[in-house]
Amino acid sequence: MTSPIPHVHLYGQRRQRLAAQLGEGGIAIVPTAPERLRNRDSEYLFRFDSYFYYLTGFAEPRAWLVLTAEGRSILFCQPKDLEREIWDGYRLGPAAAPAALGVDEAYPVDELDQRLPALLENRRTVWWPFATHPGLEGRIDGWLQRVRARVRYGVLCPDAQRDLCSLLDEMRLIKDAHELDLMRRAARISAQAHVRAMQVCAQRLRAGDEVREYHLDAELLHTFRRHGSQHPAYGSIVAAGANACVLHYRADAAPVRAGELVLIDAGCELDGYASDITRTFPADGRFRPAQRRLYDIVLAAQQAAIDATRPGARFTDAHDAAVRVLTEGMLEVGLLDRRKVGSVDDAIEQRAYFRFYMHRTGHWLGLDVHDVGSYVEPSDIGHASQRRDPLSGEIITNRPARILRPGMVLTIEPGLYVRPADDVPRDYWNIGIRIEDDAIVTDTGCELITRDVPVQADAIEALMRA
Repeated sequence: MTSPIPHVHLYGQRRQRLAAQLGEGGIAIVPTAPERLRNRDSEYLFRFDSYFYYLTGFAEPRAWLVLTAEGRSILFCQPKDLEREIWDGYRLGPAAAPAALGVDEAYPVDELDQRLPALLENRRTVWWPFATHPGLEGRIDGWLQRVRARVRYGVLCPDAQRDLCSLLDEMRLIKDAHELDLMRRAARISAQAHVRAMQVCAQRLRAGDEVREYHLDAELLHTFRRHGSQHPAYGSIVAAGANACVLHYRADAAPVRAGELVLIDAGCELDGYASDITRTFPADGRFRPAQRRLYDIVLAAQQAAIDATRPGARFTDAHDAAVRVLTEGMLEVGLLDRRKVGSVDDAIEQRAYFRFYMHRTGHWLGLDVHDVGSYVEPSDIGHASQRRDPLSGEIITNRPARILRPGMVLTIEPGLYVRPADDVPRDYWNIGIRIEDDAIVTDTGCELITRDVPVQADAIEALMRA
């Protein structure tokens, strides 16, 4: 007898919450992700669709969930096939799925096209995730055409289609206790990986060994898997020296040299949930004076953003707080010229800081590393104003940012990226710094779940001496 998946009741509760929002006569269709070829007949490691997994906890490919407004849940999955299981691994199969997953019914996925039209008959609204699965709209149109062909027999065809993401995004934005526990565990593993990379880097350089970016990437991957993570949450960034000024740089073969900084942006995924940590450290374990000046500015900006992350605050408050501290620091060290940009307020108004800090200070985190959820407060969505961007000249529509609530999880990640230029002090050339932590909004503020790896410059130096 097949054992139920862990926490199967949670997935059932989520399905019931979703069903209650589908409206009278509503039906939802949710596929998992497709398998994808890497080259010829070799496939990429399969990773389920996050929406599907959120509702089922089922990680096999070629699966679909159908859910009705009355709460009836129907799974379509791969049939048992002992010969294929020799090659591809165990399959749950339709017979075992109801007991294991808590769904009401299950059928072989090859029966999907046969059974879907009947399930759509006499329904009012079809909900499905828009713009997430190429070809899904066409398949739904095909099923609806078969329903319309039966209207002469008294069958009613759904007359509305709605985006299921609008409901699921709101549900996923507030994490439950199980999700938060997984994210804390993922964060601890990722923190250990960063600690290992820092220490190995300094040890190898002290020993006179060659260090390249891929050496540190290997340490990250080793620690992720050693502690039970299934795979990285995203492609790890391991950027030495000037490479740290490339925001989406990937770990490559560049040498890691004493006297340079190393920026690592890496996090593991554990049971579907992502972590996301960035640390910047001196390759040989000792900050140089110019590096330390800029590092302390970024660290102060992060602390200002952390202080602004609390229930009732707006999502953008953390970014605004970080920008102010970063801009003050840029003026203080000469990255920005007061004679040209004026005061701190003037520099912010002109977005003069954008040259050295060009991304936002955070994003939602969860089943996806850039997780779902609107950044606009739903109750304020109609309150819009327009402004002209001082850099691009574009007209930008502003809407009130999301109000933070307990259970939301976001990153806090300010940075500075200084490329060589005639008007930039030479001491700061090719320095890229980012400090990123994962934060759970609590009743009183926020909980940083990634601080098992230090952020204070002195603490980083002490760790790398150990």
